[in-house]
Amino acid sequence: MKILLLCHAFNGLTQRLHCALREAGHAVTVELDIADAVTEEAVALADPDVVIAPFLKRRIPEPVWSTRPCLVVHPGPPGDRGPAALDWVVLRGEQQGGVTVLQATGEFDAGPVWAWRTFALREEASKASLYRHEVTRAAVDAVLEALARGRPATPQPAAAGHGWQGPVPKEARRIDWTRDDGATVLRKIRSADGHPGVADTLFGRECRLHDAHPATAETLALAPQAEPGAIVAKRGPALLRRTRDGGVWLGHVRIEDAEPALKLAATRAFVAEAAALPELAVPLQRDADEWDELRYDETGEAGQRIGWLAFDFHNGAMSTRQCERLRDALRFVRSRDIRVLVLEGGADFFSNGIHLHDIEASAQTEGDSAADASWRNIHAIDDAVLEMLTLDHCLSVALLRGNAGAGGCWLAFAADRVWAHGNVVLNPHYKNMGNLYGSEYWTHTLPRRVGASRAAEVAQRVMQGRLPMSAAECASLGLVDAVWGDDAQTLRERAAIEAAALASACDHAGLLAAKQCDTGLLAERREAELQHMHRNFYGFDPSYHVARHHFVTRKPHAWTPRHLATHRP
Repeated sequence: MKILLLCHAFNGLTQRLHCALREAGHAVTVELDIADAVTEEAVALADPDVVIAPFLKRRIPEPVWSTRPCLVVHPGPPGDRGPAALDWVVLRGEQQGGVTVLQATGEFDAGPVWAWRTFALREEASKASLYRHEVTRAAVDAVLEALARGRPATPQPAAAGHGWQGPVPKEARRIDWTRDDGATVLRKIRSADGHPGVADTLFGRECRLHDAHPATAETLALAPQAEPGAIVAKRGPALLRRTRDGGVWLGHVRIEDAEPALKLAATRAFVAEAAALPELAVPLQRDADEWDELRYDETGEAGQRIGWLAFDFHNGAMSTRQCERLRDALRFVRSRDIRVLVLEGGADFFSNGIHLHDIEASAQTEGDSAADASWRNIHAIDDAVLEMLTLDHCLSVALLRGNAGAGGCWLAFAADRVWAHGNVVLNPHYKNMGNLYGSEYWTHTLPRRVGASRAAEVAQRVMQGRLPMSAAECASLGLVDAVWGDDAQTLRERAAIEAAALASACDHAGLLAAKQCDTGLLAERREAELQHMHRNFYGFDPSYHVARHHFVTRKPHAWTPRHLATHRP
């Protein structure tokens, strides 16, 4: 079929659907929802058999939905309507969510249902995490079923009881620090995570709270005593705020009156205030309940030990500080008597490379600049990748539980093995961010993985194509070694078995010998990449700086990029 994806933005769900539809044999093109006239023009040019809207904020124009099938993906079960169904599900603490594929009509989310799925909600998962995993998986399955059916479902499903669910009012999520317990605070923040965040006040400034985590009793026993609502300590990116029954870590905030209003690590947004707080650091090896961005554990018998280095950076963005922490953790691993290291990325993202919000903030900092911050950040992530490439006392595995993009992909590909599940989407290219050349040793890793004879062909497809790639597509090229299951839990369970087999392999010594790197060649590749990046950051062409600013400030698109809108000349 010829399919037009109509979307407000080319978000993670839309990208996963784009991959799945192409792999199912459909011809897929994309139009961003900019204006009714533009949408109507796109439909006339593409002449699609069906329009699919995975992520919209406006109605589809009547001249479009009245003349051909238009299927809307709604992140709620049948009968739920409105833009905030998932927000309300998390805020109410419900146990089940759903996705409905319905036909567009003149009324929001009220047309005939073509397919639907329901799913259990993970405990303590944020709205954004549920959307990236359960909602995305359910949406892909339901859309493929709807296309196979080719008509509305018969009979129509019974409607859920909630009906229309408009945006959540600020007051419904307002935190009363004197009355709300920690579980309530976390539920409110998680229901707004991603967007819009919970409105609150920190250090006298109106802001939006994101990325909250529970504090353990052990941490609270070490923290200064204070009234509920008081900020009493810091750890990594986060501030510890007292609740009436304990405390929560607040990882990221967006200050409302800042210009631009960027989502930043709480300790970065309030750097002066955080400087006066005690640091409650924890070791890499610790109990799993004790939150921090990195954690290390070991499993297996002596002589067959497996190291598990987990890092979970919010939204996959890696600031200079976070890259340095990961680099130092990898250096610590060199002291461990292990045969396999599993580098386990975050639950939602493995990594998305350098931290564009943090870099943008440097543009507003006296004595600093976005170019200088970019230069520091790219060197820091290169250092972390170099540790992976030169980890010579054990075999390394990158475990992709979530999506990856740009330099985050090449951090993963630097491992000896790359394992992912079937719903992972990768964007290994850089050019969508102002035509960046890219670093992270990609010019070394790509031919190392796909072979020198195919390197130019694969580089053209991957780095110039600028399209999202499924884990299966990356596996077909040799960038990913294995795809197991369709969710993070299944992948993790299989990874434990496969890592144990790798650790006990009789040819382990030979595998280690085969992976040794030419450090001189690595230095040459890095220098060549960074020459390109220096021009991107400091040269006469401002494309990178413009694209980064538009990205972090969520500036609306003025047109659909031509690599997506293949229907346009």
